[in-house]
Amino acid sequence: MESGREFIDYYAVLQVSPSADAKILEKAYRHFAQMYHPDHAKTADIEKFQAVIEAYNVLRNAEKRAAYDTLYKSEKKRNFHSFARNEETWIDEQDALSDEEMHQKMLFYLYKKRREYPDDPGVIGYHIQQIIGCSEESFDFHVWYLKSKGFINVTEHGTLAITVEGVDHVIAMSRTIEAEKLLIGQVRPNGEG
Repeated sequence: MESGREFIDYYAVLQVSPSADAKILEKAYRHFAQMYHPDHAKTADIEKFQAVIEAYNVLRNAEKRAAYDTLYKSEKKRNFHSFARNEETWIDEQDALSDEEMHQKMLFYLYKKRREYPDDPGVIGYHIQQIIGCSEESFDFHVWYLKSKGFINVTEHGTLAITVEGVDHVIAMSRTIEAEKLLIGQVRPNGEG
């Protein structure tokens, strides 16, 4: 962060706790960079995209993060009016990122099935649940979410299949992942050294 600039809460930008490890930071970065990427028509936001990149570049570098954490702690002491966390209202950011990962696994698997067997793209729910390794309750949540988004549907045989919207979403995710790899590759030589 440049001196003279208004304080930016990088942890809030990435929606992670200050104790988040490198893996959580990277998952959060990938999620929000994908969401706000200019190529993602529905949620594109160049200012938020740039803020996510800036936050990640600082927090992933141990020296920069240590300096930022000192500033962060002093800023938090000055502005102490944070949201009260309790079991009923707070979710762990790892849960949300894990859910996103499960959604991606399901969509990629159903996408592959649709490509290989376009006339019979359906997959029995239990089979997908076993592949992604989650409880029945969690699986029901994932199916509800993906159906509500229009990414999957239930076929006439009672199996799950990806929709056109789901295929478009997988393609957009793939493009974003490739763009992020290129961006990370370009940032690393200059950002770390």
